[in-house]
Amino acid sequence: QLFSVMEHGKVGSDTITFNSAISACEKAVKWEKALQLLSVMVQSKTDMDTITFNSAISACKKGGEWEKALQLLSVMAETLVESNTITLSSAISACEKGGEWEQALQLLRMMAQCKLQANEITMGAAISACEKGGKWKKALQLFSAMAQSNVQSNTVTFS
Repeated sequence: QLFSVMEHGKVGSDTITFNSAISACEKAVKWEKALQLLSVMVQSKTDMDTITFNSAISACKKGGEWEKALQLLSVMAETLVESNTITLSSAISACEKGGEWEQALQLLRMMAQCKLQANEITMGAAISACEKGGKWKKALQLFSAMAQSNVQSNTVTFS
């Protein structure tokens, strides 16, 4: 009901309100609604920020929509919204869930180019993507790179 009210402009909607609603969609695994709200933000010329996209990308990740997550990264670049470690970690996790190891590694390289620090979540998702793609040598290389970068491994990384 709130979404309908927001879509029709019947309630004062600002970036924070939309971010909260998109985050709620992410938690409820309603990626379609999250993208609808993003579209309403564009139509109503409401500013989008990193939090907006992080929530929408995470919603796509949870919904198994890795391609949509990557499209959102492109929109971020087009709209000059800065990505961060959370943004790219979510996108890498989306690729991992979709079995897209090559895309995950490309995003990992992009992180390095953007001078963003990968963390155990990022590396774990990239390693898992390689494992799902049958690329165990790549997974071992990433695990080794983790140790060299002083990124802490966790139970997920070891499994």
